[in-house]
Amino acid sequence: EFQTLADWGESDRGLMPVESTIMLAIPELDGSTTPMVFGGRPGAPGQVCKGCHRACRFETSLHSRDMVACPERAETLASRVSRLVALRRTPVSERRVAMVLFNFPPNAGTVGTAAHLSVFESAWRVLQSMKGAGYQLKVPTSAAELRETLLGGNATRYGTDVNVVATVPVSQHVQRETFLTDIEKAWGPAPGRQLTDGRQLFVGGVDLGQVVVVVQPSFGYEGDPMRLLFEKGHAPTHAFSNFYRWLRDDFKADALLHFGTHGALEFMPGKQAGASGRCWPDRLLGDLPNFNLYASNNPSEGTIAKRRAAATLISYMTPPISAAGLYAGLSELKQTITRWRGLTPSEVRRLEPDDERSGLLALMREQAALIELDAPGLDSNTLADAEAAVLALQARLHEMECALIPCGLHVLGEPVAREARRDLLLAMAQAHQPLESNPAVATAVDALLDAPTEAQGLLAMRDHLGQDDTAKSLAQVLARANAQMQVNPEIDAVLRALDGRFIRPAPGGDILRTPEAMPTGRNLHGFDPFRMPSRFAVIDGVQQAERLLERHLRDGHDLPSSVAIVLWGTDNLKTEGAPIAQVLALMGARPRFDSFGRLAGATLIPLSELGRPRVDVVVTLSGIFRDLLPLQIRMLAEAAWLAASADEPTDLNYVRRHALDYMARHGCDLETASLRVFGNADGAYGANVNHLIEQGSWQEEDELAEAYTRRKGFAYGRSGRPQQQPALLQSVLQDVSLAYQNLDSVEVGVTTIDTYFDTLGGVSRAVRRAQRERSPGTDTELPVYIGDQTSGTSRVRTLTEQVALETRTRVLNPKWYEGMLAHGYEGVRQIEAALTNTMGWSATTGQVQPWVYQQLTRTFMLDPNMRDRLAQLNPAASAKVASRLLEASDRQYWTPDAEMLEALRRAGEELEDRVEGVWNGATS
Repeated sequence: EFQTLADWGESDRGLMPVESTIMLAIPELDGSTTPMVFGGRPGAPGQVCKGCHRACRFETSLHSRDMVACPERAETLASRVSRLVALRRTPVSERRVAMVLFNFPPNAGTVGTAAHLSVFESAWRVLQSMKGAGYQLKVPTSAAELRETLLGGNATRYGTDVNVVATVPVSQHVQRETFLTDIEKAWGPAPGRQLTDGRQLFVGGVDLGQVVVVVQPSFGYEGDPMRLLFEKGHAPTHAFSNFYRWLRDDFKADALLHFGTHGALEFMPGKQAGASGRCWPDRLLGDLPNFNLYASNNPSEGTIAKRRAAATLISYMTPPISAAGLYAGLSELKQTITRWRGLTPSEVRRLEPDDERSGLLALMREQAALIELDAPGLDSNTLADAEAAVLALQARLHEMECALIPCGLHVLGEPVAREARRDLLLAMAQAHQPLESNPAVATAVDALLDAPTEAQGLLAMRDHLGQDDTAKSLAQVLARANAQMQVNPEIDAVLRALDGRFIRPAPGGDILRTPEAMPTGRNLHGFDPFRMPSRFAVIDGVQQAERLLERHLRDGHDLPSSVAIVLWGTDNLKTEGAPIAQVLALMGARPRFDSFGRLAGATLIPLSELGRPRVDVVVTLSGIFRDLLPLQIRMLAEAAWLAASADEPTDLNYVRRHALDYMARHGCDLETASLRVFGNADGAYGANVNHLIEQGSWQEEDELAEAYTRRKGFAYGRSGRPQQQPALLQSVLQDVSLAYQNLDSVEVGVTTIDTYFDTLGGVSRAVRRAQRERSPGTDTELPVYIGDQTSGTSRVRTLTEQVALETRTRVLNPKWYEGMLAHGYEGVRQIEAALTNTMGWSATTGQVQPWVYQQLTRTFMLDPNMRDRLAQLNPAASAKVASRLLEASDRQYWTPDAEMLEALRRAGEELEDRVEGVWNGATS
């Protein structure tokens, strides 16, 4: 509607911001799927549309206001509809389905990776249900057999990670590959280097009859990580294109089921929205119906799969949640504190050596030292100071004990057990209403769980919570959630999708704050972009901004003149735009809505109302934020421009101060100098710092900063279009006083997924390099903060505090790692990922304490029994744990003593031998 077909065809973006909102986001709220441009305005007579392979030229008789079809896109749309009709009409016994598992990074025990999901157990349950529904397939006897068949078989013979289900001669690939020229430009002559022996290309998977379980090839950058510095990708590898062609043309699949969050298909090069026939997701998928299981708490990446890979989403639950509790030394320390607190009050002001309190303080110091827990003030000889130190230590232990952590992984179709429901309901109550304000919540939840019906449970809850409107609302939320968690329609939804039937829409989000995401098994959507940030989010954003500034001042710093903030699509969709509102609040701005309540831009808050200077904010966006929230990008850019343009004293307006300074030095206009929103080029995703860390082939930390600035050096102005501005990015980073990002999901932490250190860690390292270049010889550590929004009480922590908290409550916590190891192969991978992500923070910020690596080494590598368990469950991932710890030592992120280092090296050698199959069973 707002551009010609020719403009659309030539653009990297595809649809314009308003087009994306009206034509994609709004229909998705009703369950719309498979969006496709099939026509539009022709443009000038004779203009060529390059959005398809035919390069359509429009007739001279057409007027620019006429609407015409794009023949290639219209035919593709018709073909996709036809395939859906055929899928519904094809008898189940004749249907052919490909179940696609993800594998990244390769060679690291990662086959079957999916966020929060026990993939093999879930896949096996789906296969059983398909068999029961009439699909013709041979189901393995167990999930373990499925995994062993996939990971073993003929893999050794072919030198691959998984069993090879099919081979395609290179000559055949060359003859049949429609886009061979494009692939060879990026990866050289066929067959390339991935999944090939030079004569043939391999397809990994197992043949179960009418159903195949196949493993998606990786992106293709492995072994050559510096390619990740390119602003944009070029093409998938020969192996990747061959994989999807084999599924389409050789296996002749009637449907694809991509299994879990997330894969590589939706991130292949192409337009952000409104794909053309030249976009790689469309080229690879063709007209195949595509269904994708997606975690219910990730509507943002799910939306990318919907829009770029024509996926109908089927949501699944996140894992059960529980309080972390205390263990081993932490529990013993709590007991000592309890003894101290139980002593009779004393009038003594000074503590003598023979005083019982002095003995307990000494014991606390010893216990804290054994677990590497910093406990200042415990050596005080005055009672008041000692009491304050003990109370502070008790508060820290309480924070650890009550921290919510995921327990294990979700199994598709499995209802939530009673105890897990209790923990989830209490956490849900805390998210809606802090428990301190209503201590009867726990009793009310127990009454609900004991009630025979939902209605009786609701009445029982009201008896405990009270009859006011807030209590009634909370009771209704919890009663509904309890009922929904006792059933699980996810596998039924998979079968319904494979029947070609409608999957009802559902909002995505953290179920603690968005219980409407249940029941799962529905088609996820995000929030209406016209309404974001919501009124609630604006209020919350102001509060978050003030918390951040207060914490920075409390740590002994001045009011920051500039803040670097990372914005993701995920946390903004979950919170209706609270992080966006936080950026506006720091700059002293708020959203502007039109008379219909639709987002129209930004407006400044007067300085007299703001009560402090306007803080400059350097915003770095994820690629997914860029794709999903173009209106919000323009609003943020407008807010920065308005602040820079305001006729205000520069000591009260840091945005204007920095913009005028840049104008003076570079001779540019104010429009350019006020650009503050940075991200990837159209069609590119990620900073790729995470991939460089994963590969381990970087030498200096500045290489990580270079990767970040080259990938994220595109500035977005009021037009919403990116322009490469490396000098401006370097300049604004030099003024940054702190870096910050929100954490909004209990299920994930900064050490759980690599995207946190890729973005927040990446910009932190880039700031340090920029400031060192401005002042050679200095290398000041940048304060990095995490805003924890995962519970009813928000907190701002330093990155060091957050990593320490997650390490103690998750990775070192038997409740967490035993929950993971209960899922075997996949659980070991989660432990390894946590370690790799921790090292990513060391590389990008230097703010991980050495004891973290020491304790991880003792827990997982130096305990022979634990090491043996890990090796039996996942040899490759367990060997990687040892190699990561050694790499961290080599890079001087920790310094083990000679005895520990030697023991770690022997453990690493043993695990490598087990991977190679030459271990003799001796214990190191």
